[in-house]
Amino acid sequence: MSTDLFFGALALMLVIEGLLPLINPTLWRQVFARMLGMTDGQIRFVGLSSILVGVLLLALVWP
Repeated sequence: MSTDLFFGALALMLVIEGLLPLINPTLWRQVFARMLGMTDGQIRFVGLSSILVGVLLLALVWP
């Protein structure tokens, strides 16, 4: 069951990640161009923030 849950979450992440390049490829390029100009610390902060929001959402949704 946990394997199904993991692959389901991975599939959902890929669907969500693919929405922006599908809907607005120009904006997607601009986002990556901005990220190339960021320092390692800024990128790490964005990653940490994303993880914390994901864990918070998971805690709110998970029974």
